[in-house]
Amino acid sequence: MREHVFEIPTPSGVIDTFVTHPVEGGPFPAVIIYMDVWGVREELFDVARRVATVGYYCMVPDFYYRQGRVRHEFRNAKNQMITLDALEQDKREKVLAPLKHLSDGMVIEDTRAILNFIDAGQPVRPGGPLGSIGYCMGGRHVFRVAGAFPGRFKASVSLHGTDLVSNAADSPHLSAAKTRGEVYCGFASKDRHTPVAMIEGLDKAMRAAGVNYHYEIHPGADHGYALPDRDIFDKQGANRDWEIIFPMFRRQLHSPD
Repeated sequence: MREHVFEIPTPSGVIDTFVTHPVEGGPFPAVIIYMDVWGVREELFDVARRVATVGYYCMVPDFYYRQGRVRHEFRNAKNQMITLDALEQDKREKVLAPLKHLSDGMVIEDTRAILNFIDAGQPVRPGGPLGSIGYCMGGRHVFRVAGAFPGRFKASVSLHGTDLVSNAADSPHLSAAKTRGEVYCGFASKDRHTPVAMIEGLDKAMRAAGVNYHYEIHPGADHGYALPDRDIFDKQGANRDWEIIFPMFRRQLHSPD
């Protein structure tokens, strides 16, 4: 495997982006990982490595770059990352603070710059279909870019995504409804961010829009279940997600269109 950290120019500066891909066999389909509220870290790089080992050019951009180098990890006695709800109030506020300065529009702007970068000479087929995987707030960002670039993002994955549906005229789920690809959501049964009514409403809206959409609710899992370094990691739920994600990537990202 090859690994790089590229400095990708954007209208707002330079976004550091971890990239990993196989040594041989390119050009590869590209997959972008949209970070959760904690920001980029080795845990997300390991997720990228897992994706890349089966034949993808996988990227982890640092969308907090406008605020400098933001890194947060709080660990328990077992060296597991402590989930946000279990942190003391001051630490929780510290983790959430950068989120207030990152808009969905910024992520769309940065994604456009990333697409320009990979189309300009990376071992990725120029103009080819892309996949995305978003965790927590990244799950919402996946919805946004699927709608902003419907001709590019053909396999979109939101895992324990937050704020996916609202009453606003520009609700994130309306962005995802514009996609011409496939969308998968993984939910946790105990996640306070995604009550059953919201999950069912999202399913109804996506199907009404004609989106190729499917989802899973993982019994007993909680918010953050899909991240392997977390104290509430749910191995069964996360493995079920991968069982769905990789076939979807094969269906959507290896076609000639």
